[in-house]
Amino acid sequence: MDFKTKPSFEKIQFYTTTRYTCSYIEKMDAKSLVVTPYSSINQNIFQDLVRKGFRRSGQYIYKANCESCTACIPIRLVVRKFMPSKTQKKIYKNLEHLNAHESPLVFKQEHFDLYLRYQNKRHSFIKNDQHGLGDYNDFLIKSNVQSKLIEFWDDNTLKIVTIIDVMGDGISAVYTFFDPDDKKVSYGIYSIAWLINWCKTQKFKYLYLGYWIGECNKMKYKTNFRPYELYLDGYWQENIT
Repeated sequence: MDFKTKPSFEKIQFYTTTRYTCSYIEKMDAKSLVVTPYSSINQNIFQDLVRKGFRRSGQYIYKANCESCTACIPIRLVVRKFMPSKTQKKIYKNLEHLNAHESPLVFKQEHFDLYLRYQNKRHSFIKNDQHGLGDYNDFLIKSNVQSKLIEFWDDNTLKIVTIIDVMGDGISAVYTFFDPDDKKVSYGIYSIAWLINWCKTQKFKYLYLGYWIGECNKMKYKTNFRPYELYLDGYWQENIT
């Protein structure tokens, strides 16, 4: 697949959503700029959109477009510059016995079962399996770009599922869910460390980690991977503090 052709946005249309309740900051509303689903998106265009701060959720590619808030800041790691901390090294060593398997982005019951356990333990919003199944497929399984998932197994037990979008020069980490009953093992940190090493083997430059929001405690872990770059004022700027 040729990723060198300069992408063109001439045939892409966007729309702005109405206000909705922000999922990250209390008592705040949010709006998004979304690529219309019928727009023609190839890998080159998708890569350029991600470079400009867009994310994918199911078949929708979007970016934050709030009127009075700029808290959502795209963050990425430059793989060759990554310097693991002592804690990250320890976590990786403790979990490197896990077996990783690449898989196409397709529905598997064992993935969905783990997703339900994770969501109900961490977020407690899924009312029933059928409701969760619809959300799961719309949010994670449907994709109009090149996507895959990584399974992490401890012998015959599925522990982690990480969904990624693959581009010419890097990958975008879409979502990770894991066994919520294994406490203090830091599966989320391990999965990012594993993806960094995988990027190195694939000669990828970047690992995009979505948005970082300083006011959201759940996202603070992202800036523990250093150095990192933030997309500010239309440019990726390195931050090592």
